Amino acid sequence: MNLLALDTSTDTLSVAVQKGSGEVLERSAPGGAHSSTTLIPLIRTLMKEAQFSFDDLDLIAFGRGPGSFTGLRTACSVAQGLAFGARKGQGVPVLPVDSLLAVAETARAQTAPGQGLTQVHAVLDARMDEVYAGAYAWDTVAGRWSSLGDFNLLAPQRLVVEAGFIVAGNAKAAYGDRLAPQAPHLHALPTASAMLRLVPALLAQGLAVPASEALPLYIRDKVAQTTAEREEAKRLAQANQ
Repeated sequence: MNLLALDTSTDTLSVAVQKGSGEVLERSAPGGAHSSTTLIPLIRTLMKEAQFSFDDLDLIAFGRGPGSFTGLRTACSVAQGLAFGARKGQGVPVLPVDSLLAVAETARAQTAPGQGLTQVHAVLDARMDEVYAGAYAWDTVAGRWSSLGDFNLLAPQRLVVEAGFIVAGNAKAAYGDRLAPQAPHLHALPTASAMLRLVPALLAQGLAVPASEALPLYIRDKVAQTTAEREEAKRLAQANQ
């Protein structure tokens, strides 16, 4: 399959392409507020290097979150637009990939095979003094990750890590010893190349969807308050003084 993968869920933008079963080409760039302006030019550059076009694509994988609200919206809209237009307008399916799952896969790839990394708490900085967290176990027989529960949004000091797990992600730099101080840590991001490695198992689970269903996964439903909500909060605070 000819594959394109992209992730803009963190401050680092990642894009990768794979032509057939050949070499994976990957590039990264500053993400965040820059994603909307740098993502498409980077995709075009990388596909030109790989010597295939949008009409050759079979599937687009994208990081659906959790992560930066702006980044997730950018990834979804770009994946959707490119998928609709691929193959001369016939379109291709998209594959939403959980960002925390991609973190776990990045950590596995960064670990020597002999070290036997099979249990990961994937943790990404959610800002606002919170982290996104999810636990995964690697099934060595099936050759894929299994989720060990729902995602969590919690204060870093509230993360409980069982013995035998490694904490992988980008939150340690932000929160230091407040985040699972007794556990081993590994810096890992949800890279596009990790997403490409996840594609076969996710396709086998029937998780590819039409382009119209390229939707983000939000764990924190709301960040900003409306004017009315701010006024009400101010009123309640004054009433309680």
